[in-house]
Amino acid sequence: MKKKATSPAAFPKADIGREMKGSDCVVECLIREGVDVVFAYPGGASQELHQSLARTDKIRVILPRHEQGGSFAAEGYARATGKVGVCMATSGPGATNLVSAIADAFMDSVPMVAITGQVYSKYIGKMAFQETDFYGMTLPIVKHSYLAMSAHDLPRIFKEAFHLARTGRPGPVIIDIPKDVQQAKFQPVFPPVAEFRSAYANATFHASDEELKQILGLIAEAKRPVIYAGGGVISAGAHRDLKSFAEKVNIPVATTLMGVGGFPETHALSMQWFGMHGSAYGNWAVDQCDLLLCIGARFDDRITGDTRHFATHAKIVHIDIDASEHNKNKRVQLPVTADVKQALGRLNELAAVLKFSPPDTKAWHTQIATWKREHPFHCPESKHIVPQEAVRMLYELTKGDAIITTGVGQHQMWAAQFYRFNEPRRYISSLGLGAMGFGYPAAMGAKVACPDKQVIDIDGDGSFVMNVQELATCKIEKIAAKAMILNNQHLGMVVQWEDRFYGSVRGNTVLGDESNVGSPDNPAALYPDFVKIAEGFGVKGRRVIKRSELRAAIKEMLDHDGPYVLDVIVPYTEHVLPMIPAGKTVKDMLLK
Repeated sequence: MKKKATSPAAFPKADIGREMKGSDCVVECLIREGVDVVFAYPGGASQELHQSLARTDKIRVILPRHEQGGSFAAEGYARATGKVGVCMATSGPGATNLVSAIADAFMDSVPMVAITGQVYSKYIGKMAFQETDFYGMTLPIVKHSYLAMSAHDLPRIFKEAFHLARTGRPGPVIIDIPKDVQQAKFQPVFPPVAEFRSAYANATFHASDEELKQILGLIAEAKRPVIYAGGGVISAGAHRDLKSFAEKVNIPVATTLMGVGGFPETHALSMQWFGMHGSAYGNWAVDQCDLLLCIGARFDDRITGDTRHFATHAKIVHIDIDASEHNKNKRVQLPVTADVKQALGRLNELAAVLKFSPPDTKAWHTQIATWKREHPFHCPESKHIVPQEAVRMLYELTKGDAIITTGVGQHQMWAAQFYRFNEPRRYISSLGLGAMGFGYPAAMGAKVACPDKQVIDIDGDGSFVMNVQELATCKIEKIAAKAMILNNQHLGMVVQWEDRFYGSVRGNTVLGDESNVGSPDNPAALYPDFVKIAEGFGVKGRRVIKRSELRAAIKEMLDHDGPYVLDVIVPYTEHVLPMIPAGKTVKDMLLK
């Protein structure tokens, strides 16, 4: 592993600006970082920042109807583009409402900068009105935190914050700015680059040729190899390199949910995604492989189950830019700390130079093809609309050319199972944190980032209602984000666990009246009425119960030129399968 750092002597000269207020400096810093949109909710401690933003036409400021909605939207923007998403809130409760999205961005390695107003410096630590120690409370869930105590520090802080958010393993950075710092007048000095005392902060990590040749040697000896690709492939922009590599060495690929779209799912070598609710064939292949190439993933529990019994027959190679992930969850034979794009690109070059010949794995591919044929993701026959059918029909009608966001629960898994993703940044979901309420605000942010793309939130009735207020944002801001709710009147995934492991005892999982639960057979009791809610926000809505009307309803949603809510009524009795129970192994996988 080579570590390269830019020499401080190579830094160009700083730019001295005109005299301005701290809040104007913040706006200038954002413009210099290429920020074109900020999701921001104002308050007393951030009002100076909003006043400064109001004086520029270079940044679009979108007012969410809740700070959590705005911060999830910033994530949606970042996940759809790879750029740094920016959100902003006032001090105290405004700032604390950002915490879920910050934690989500940290878990899923999403580049985000969260800016918060803070009380006057002289009141910090004195329990002033709307004061919280936001710097301190977010330390465990950020790449870095800043509390700007001097306006003169703002240009440096913003340059560093954006550099940290987008480089290496991406993640969130917060900048907390007291109101007096926003009001202070000074002459800023804008550094051209982020300059750190630690060479590590400016380093890039490259795999050595010796390490990569060792990987090729292991492939040459393998009979049952598998590539396990995660979100790091997408973060690094290495999806094309992965495809070239997999084809060169003729190795089947299973992704994580974070890695969905990092390898085209309609490709012959694709096993889609594996893990708790992933493909049976992907799970079996990883279980029985003799070489596992883990690229940009972290062996989390939803992938491995019981790590003692995960890929026990395999030699494991782990390529990741974050050295702290090596041997953290699973011991491996060859850890390689490297940028995934550099490692895959150089592997492809070495394979060509060395005239690498893939091993004979015909029997292995035949076995995987048999598993695929005999155990595909299953869409049951029913007189009612089932969730799997709705997702599959959406895929057909969009021809796979849409950005799909989700809430968290059964619908999240069905979206990944029955919508095929051939490109990265098309499946946007809260996966490490599993934050309900993520789907529609994320769709809002993704649509702002990609206005020419269809953006649809596949959601559950439980998740959707958590941030339903963002319909107002989309109406007023003319953001045509769509929502297709798979409405089963229950917290579906929790109900599934109740059915499987708790004797079907309902522990607060029915979202309507337990004595008269709404369903496709009892439409009069459906609650709430999402169509009326949407109409109250001035948004078009439609409810569909009959299978015969589903195609036309989805088409109407897609053809509508503004935000839209499609309420698809489905039975609550459907379970997401396959399922590997938490902490169990592939041998415990439930297929029915």
